Amino acid sequence: MTNSSPRTALVTGASRGIGRGIATRLAQHGWGLTVTARNADHLTELAGELRAAGAPHVARLAVDLAAEDAADQLAELHQHAFGAMSALVLNAGVGTVARAADFPAHRMAKTLQVNLVTSMRLTQRALPLLREGAAADPRHGASIIGLSSITGVHADAGYAVYGASKAALLRYLEAVHQEESAAGVRATSIAPAYVATDMTSWIADRVPAASMIPVEDVVEVVDMVLRLSRNAGVAPIVMTRAGTSGFQA
Repeated sequence: MTNSSPRTALVTGASRGIGRGIATRLAQHGWGLTVTARNADHLTELAGELRAAGAPHVARLAVDLAAEDAADQLAELHQHAFGAMSALVLNAGVGTVARAADFPAHRMAKTLQVNLVTSMRLTQRALPLLREGAAADPRHGASIIGLSSITGVHADAGYAVYGASKAALLRYLEAVHQEESAAGVRATSIAPAYVATDMTSWIADRVPAASMIPVEDVVEVVDMVLRLSRNAGVAPIVMTRAGTSGFQA
């Protein structure tokens, strides 16, 4: 990739909600994209929309991120399609609300695998590509952005396992930033409270969608991070909902 070549990103959980919003914004900026989700039909539809929005090329892979080889498949797909990588957006996640004493063991394993282990493995596999992307773009470098959660910053009853997975992702990316930022690869996390997506519709009777953070606001924060120079590190960004204490989802 040269300075005149489009920047490229790999976005997980890209078929809906925050991931779809981020992928669409990057397509509008002319980025090449690798996108993934579990549903192949949704990805096919998304790829067409992203190309129409301005993405010069869209690679896609339908895969369950709980699979042990998912990270390897995605990194190899992006490398084959684009070579270098400008941004890795770790957006995919799963969650179950339950008290720690009652949390199903199989859901605990999947939550940790998708939200943390696969994200760590994908980061590890993507780092050589991100270093190449940073070397090819001396102004911006390359970025890793993880979608954490406010429950990974402030404990919230019912979110013990989900919050633990998101807290671990946040701390992991802080350490990756310390290790890689001198080479131009920035890593940071965004930790929002409830965002108005279909994944939060289950709580709409208690937390109206109108009071949640719009997807577009999270997209704006991601866009801002990706516009920064490589000299700027970004501490984890916590996004709270207006009218709350700032310590709850």
